[in-house]
Amino acid sequence: MDSGSAGTAMNDEFDLELRPDQWDALKALRAPENPSRMSRFAVESLITLGLVAMRGDSFALTPAGRKMLVRGSEKLLQDLAA
Repeated sequence: MDSGSAGTAMNDEFDLELRPDQWDALKALRAPENPSRMSRFAVESLITLGLVAMRGDSFALTPAGRKMLVRGSEKLLQDLAA
């Protein structure tokens, strides 16, 4: 199936392979106050992917970012159980 087809568009956001630093930054953004030790490169790449957005002077998870966290958490739990 063509990866650009409408049938796969919804799944594409969950098929992203994030680097460990991107996962760390995404998880860190769950907290109300953004930690200052996040990798700027990782955060910028998450913004480019549409998973994080600027909100004033801080960063916030987008709906897609929250979905990615939930989906990633499920995958990690499945991997641990295997």
